Amino acid sequence: MTWTHGLKASNLPTLFHEKAGRPDDVFVICDDGRQFSYGQFWTLAGRMAKTFATAGAKPGDRIAVQVDKSLEALALFWACARGGYVFLPLNTAYTPQEVSYFLGDAEPAIFITTPKRLDEMSPVAKAAGCQTMFTLDDAGGGCLVDHLSTDECTDHPSSWDDLAAILYTSGTTGRSKGAMLSHGNLASNALALINIWNFTRHDRLIHALPVYHTHGLFVATNTVALSGGQILLRRTFNADDVLSLLPQATCLMGVPTFYTRLLQSQRLTRDATAHVRLFVSGSAPLLAETHREFRERTGQAILERYGMTETNMITSNPYEGERRAGTVGFPLPHVEVRVVNEVIEVRGPNVFKGYWRNPEKTREDMRDDGFFITGDMGFIDNQGYVVINGRAKDLIITGGFNVYPKEIEEAIDALPGVIESAVIGLPHGDFGEAVTAVVATQQELDEKQMIATLSQSLAKFKCPKRILFTPNLPRNAMGKVQKAELRKLHAALYGS
Repeated sequence: MTWTHGLKASNLPTLFHEKAGRPDDVFVICDDGRQFSYGQFWTLAGRMAKTFATAGAKPGDRIAVQVDKSLEALALFWACARGGYVFLPLNTAYTPQEVSYFLGDAEPAIFITTPKRLDEMSPVAKAAGCQTMFTLDDAGGGCLVDHLSTDECTDHPSSWDDLAAILYTSGTTGRSKGAMLSHGNLASNALALINIWNFTRHDRLIHALPVYHTHGLFVATNTVALSGGQILLRRTFNADDVLSLLPQATCLMGVPTFYTRLLQSQRLTRDATAHVRLFVSGSAPLLAETHREFRERTGQAILERYGMTETNMITSNPYEGERRAGTVGFPLPHVEVRVVNEVIEVRGPNVFKGYWRNPEKTREDMRDDGFFITGDMGFIDNQGYVVINGRAKDLIITGGFNVYPKEIEEAIDALPGVIESAVIGLPHGDFGEAVTAVVATQQELDEKQMIATLSQSLAKFKCPKRILFTPNLPRNAMGKVQKAELRKLHAALYGS
């Protein structure tokens, strides 16, 4: 592959040795005051990998993890990479019933949970055939640490094509699917981001993202690790805490919610952000208003990028050049993007190997020429910027007309008193689907007046038949609005 040109490495562990910081360099500074050097972190990962081997895990086995965020949680991924295991992170909000599905599908050899969830998860793990269970808490405690091997493993000779991780999709349209990510997928993406975002050993990243999702687990962590920088690890996001850290940091990676919360503080000023060279936003669309207000307050433009569980990062606004609000920038090096029938497709070393034990869905989503069909609708403008209009599954067909929710959401979001909106299609006896808006607001608004105002700029078939109001839109852990939940909640609105 062209992206490996000049590398001696053949997998993630050897790449870590080639690119990461020196053994005595500080790698992670935790919010509880603990510090770990690159050498200490690597030793910890090696001892974890040896512990898994002693427990009976073999290269290729899955190691499922549902634990709270900690330095040790970060080390679990690298332990799997060192031992040749496949890392399987699970959202900490998943219930035992949901975890049962993932464990049954992936059949991991080992399941790691928190001490407080051991009793409720033990029957689930046993039913799925897990050989061993360990516990790990957010302070570095638990039986995994208590029984940690005194020896390190010998790194397994994985190749770039070997599996490194399985990440399950959010499952908004049926059962979640396991995206199989190789050593090469993750390595190529990290190296591309280091290149285009100018990461060096002098960077200090505020890491307040979850580590069961590609953004916090791979984009944030691997980009820093393979450039030799430092991570300021926070277990959760707190605006006051992040504002206090800004003078020590050079970068912040976040979701749009991070930035809207920072903007609510009077402490967010040009002086407060003067030391930070890069603010990155992803995992959910960043409102143009948020982009504009952040720039006015700080003098800095948030860099928005675009990625998926199946592809890692695909595009990015430029580090040097115009970071254009409402767009997600240009394809990463060695990544190709095209638009077919308004749907974005991508090909490159970042694209996953397929869905775990689901060849039918893999064939459905992959073109014969290697392009992955993302399901995101959009276009490429005349200057090469990629613009996303929404998900194909969110397309509304009403009375035979196609309606794209983003266009209507932008019109609604511009109205006074609207914080944010989500436009969905609901079953309707006459039209098939009825355009319906759910609006987040903290004040009383007039539904009929809003519809009348929208009718002045939108075609009649695009105008919402109803506008519903709520204090907050439902979101997942990465800040994405859960339209499937809204469709389910309001399915009977029109009596269908």
